[in-house]
Amino acid sequence: MITGHTAIIAHIGFPTHSFKSPMIYNPYFEHAGVDTVVVPMSCQADPFPAFLKSVFTLDNVRGALITMPHKVTTAGLVDAVTPAVKIAGSCNAVRRDADGRLVGDMFDGEGFVRGVRLKGCKLEGARVLVVGTGGVGSAIAASLAAAGIALLALYDARAESAQGLRDRIAAHYPKLELSTGSNDPAGYDLVVNATPMGMNEGDPLPVDVERISPDTFVGEVVMKTEMTAFLKAVQARGCRFQVGSDMLFEQIPAYLEFFGFPSTTADILRSLAKLKY
Repeated sequence: MITGHTAIIAHIGFPTHSFKSPMIYNPYFEHAGVDTVVVPMSCQADPFPAFLKSVFTLDNVRGALITMPHKVTTAGLVDAVTPAVKIAGSCNAVRRDADGRLVGDMFDGEGFVRGVRLKGCKLEGARVLVVGTGGVGSAIAASLAAAGIALLALYDARAESAQGLRDRIAAHYPKLELSTGSNDPAGYDLVVNATPMGMNEGDPLPVDVERISPDTFVGEVVMKTEMTAFLKAVQARGCRFQVGSDMLFEQIPAYLEFFGFPSTTADILRSLAKLKY
């Protein structure tokens, strides 16, 4: 039941037909007795900067979830950002502080990190390879750097993309050992596929799976299907792994904390979600 007391979280992107967050947040809010709703708002690129500002003129808007194609644009529209936003170059959450400033953060990487930690992957002192340094790969790399890893290797088919991300991370984490230029997965504690490669059977895989040790933890970002061809291949190697959708569910508690709502667990969110595809 929406009333005059109901708070709103705007979910802004284009197109909206693939949005899953309302089907996760809203059942949780109802279950927890939180008088708030997530509302999809379809906005194309040209009117988006003005629209984002206008959304936050509404007193009952608690925050905004930002998705494609606006994550990069948003990073330049808010008044303050976190190191994760500066490194990733994109922003997927905005809130209005008490002084009226718009504050942006990025939680794709936080969701990934929370998920692998809960599955027993120790990040402190770990050696990590991230393949794919676009938006989601950059966000994951930023959160891994903050988690206390010892070495981070970055690879992208566009060498300049990996090098740019390396330089941004180095500016914030100067003691972290960084490298670029190779997607050889041998010798790493954690290997992350942040590309669409290996989504379907027959696709080229992001790394040579035969070079991955069975002791390596593997993370995936593709959400189209739970067990991608890449994950099936590393599962056959005996690796522990995290599916792509875990990143989505694990970042929602971080979003809730950012917006000042009661937090929860990914397991509770999964049990309450009413996803329709």
